[in-house]
Amino acid sequence: MTSILPRITKLLGATALAGAVAFAGPAMMAGAADPADDVADDTAGDIAPNAVPRHALTGYWHNFDNGSVVQPLSEVSDEYDIIAVSFAESTATPGQIDFTLDPAVGYGSEQEFKDDIAAKQAEGKSVIISVGGQNGHVAVTDAASASAFADSTLALMDEYGFDGVDIDLEHGINAQYMGQAMHAIHAAAGDGLVYTMAPQTLDMQSTGTEYFQLALDTRDFLTVVNMQYYNSGSMLGCDGQVYSSGSVDFLTALACIQLENGLAPSQVGLGVPASPNAAGSGYVTPDVVNAALDCLTRGTSCGSFVPDQTYPDLRGAMTWSVNWDAHSGNAWSQAVGPHVHGLP
Repeated sequence: MTSILPRITKLLGATALAGAVAFAGPAMMAGAADPADDVADDTAGDIAPNAVPRHALTGYWHNFDNGSVVQPLSEVSDEYDIIAVSFAESTATPGQIDFTLDPAVGYGSEQEFKDDIAAKQAEGKSVIISVGGQNGHVAVTDAASASAFADSTLALMDEYGFDGVDIDLEHGINAQYMGQAMHAIHAAAGDGLVYTMAPQTLDMQSTGTEYFQLALDTRDFLTVVNMQYYNSGSMLGCDGQVYSSGSVDFLTALACIQLENGLAPSQVGLGVPASPNAAGSGYVTPDVVNAALDCLTRGTSCGSFVPDQTYPDLRGAMTWSVNWDAHSGNAWSQAVGPHVHGLP
């Protein structure tokens, strides 16, 4: 990967000025200048990762040992197209992130880890750094912290060869300044950036939420939103009816909110646990996941909720996690992966 750091100073100088502009809604203001425009031409193409497949399977990889399975990236199931390394950590500087390879995951050196990233990419996979998680607190709340987030994310991409970043902040976000940071990252990294999000269900109930606003503000380069359809109470579907987790209807009726409110079908995925042990609640068997995918893309195998139209470009599915999947003999990816890759 060509180094992207020399261009950051110019980029962040532009984005800092954008912090004075009030956020005008979920999409960028019509006619407002994108702070990254002045650098887009000379930064695009700096990273040239493999293109994410039309239908993709995403999985999170543990940079820790929680009793599931410890495995190197090289042993992650080949069914996964996007592997999110979990997690980057906050530092004492607001907005800044860093990554420390946990000795518990078994690598003898950081170079071995970097080599595994490169090997996965050589197989056509994308490897990204995930920010957040249940215990992750990264606050991007002003222009300075937005700059720190963009700067440090790009630095990690440069150091480890990550193809992009996943936003999995479960303690709230500020759409204005996180959007500013993501526009800066995209401008520096180019259109090859793989940028994913994993909001909780409540975060995507309407376009008025911060997460939904961030998704819409960055939809020109957003890869996929893999909402977490687990550890959730009952939620409203796009038809205004209440649905409980653990069913085909919960997956399809909630996905419909995103599909009908500004996101492209290719930017929507279904995030589910790989096994009952992987989440506190909301586990569904692979056949339920596949039925929901068929309902949304083909109009078949639906429950009581039937969408008004089909979405054949739906991106696919995500799971927490590749380690919990491995704990169950990769049963989840072996069942859902081929189904995702066989969608229309």
